[in-house]
Amino acid sequence: MRIAAILLRRDLGLLLGGGRGGPWLPVMFFVAVAVLFPFAVGPDATLLARTGGGVLWIAALLAAILPIDRLVAPDVANGVFDQLALRGVTEELALLVRLAAHWLSFGPLLLLATLLAAGLLGLDEQTVRTLLLGLALGTPGLAAIGLVIAALTAAMRGSAALAGLLLVPLAVPILIFGAGALARPDSAGLALCGAISLALCALAPFAAGAAVRASRES
Repeated sequence: MRIAAILLRRDLGLLLGGGRGGPWLPVMFFVAVAVLFPFAVGPDATLLARTGGGVLWIAALLAAILPIDRLVAPDVANGVFDQLALRGVTEELALLVRLAAHWLSFGPLLLLATLLAAGLLGLDEQTVRTLLLGLALGTPGLAAIGLVIAALTAAMRGSAALAGLLLVPLAVPILIFGAGALARPDSAGLALCGAISLALCALAPFAAGAAVRASRES
């Protein structure tokens, strides 16, 4: 636990203060979409209220892509995982901690920004409540997918663009059940969204660890 706490403090420091916008870049992107969307579809309040929730889900998905190039590649290039392995810290443990730090660096801020974005789009109280719950359940899964893709593309040049192309289709199940819950009054969609997100969080450290070891041996 002590090693995990040290790694979490280090990873949070890098992700929250690592330059290139840090945690604010995904949040500013998310809010910018909410600001620009009414200019694209017009001032129809009914249309904005009906489509705004789905737009914010897509904005959250795209915002989750932005920090991917800072997640794994710098540590692979600097040999950090090699040093951790020499100290008996497995890649799976290091990447499980990295997953937690990744979500903490953008997830809570994104949920707070959702309140502002929902106000800009004129969403009603029930929609905002469902949207917040869906994002709280779904964003850990988006972070898990981002971690795996970051590990798979860590040794590649121009990995940011490739990461975006890979993340979008993999995130479709979360998007379907998370955003779909906005249109249905039952909670089954949110439950499935949370189940998929939990499964992704459980599998991601192992998949990302295997990818880091493969990049080291290549």
